[in-house]
Amino acid sequence: MAKTVLRIVLAIFYFAAGIAHLRSPAGFIAITPDWVPFPQHVVLLTGIAEIVGAIGLFIPRFRKAAGVGLALYAVCVWPANFNHALNDIMISGTDLGWGYHGPRLAFQPVFIWLALWVGEVTDWPFRKRH
Repeated sequence: MAKTVLRIVLAIFYFAAGIAHLRSPAGFIAITPDWVPFPQHVVLLTGIAEIVGAIGLFIPRFRKAAGVGLALYAVCVWPANFNHALNDIMISGTDLGWGYHGPRLAFQPVFIWLALWVGEVTDWPFRKRH
């Protein structure tokens, strides 16, 4: 039951984030590191990836692929989160500070694991021992 609830929560989160990437890309482009080529296109593609991954979590046939895809996505966007924090990039005139950035950066491995767990790629650390 917990896995189902967390799958729904994660899917809603990623779906909403994907829509935000498509509707309001400026903030995401602003935090994209300079070494990323074509940041506008990358932000567009990441928004689409989030939406597709969120939907995929609900389709048993695609659930594992969605879990792996969202986990890889979370790994790939981590540098943007570091860039945002370390360069103190303001979004729409707002400085989020380390009260946001610290937990956000620390929680990224949990997002990675959660995508794999709700995507039924892993059952760690809950696997039954025989």
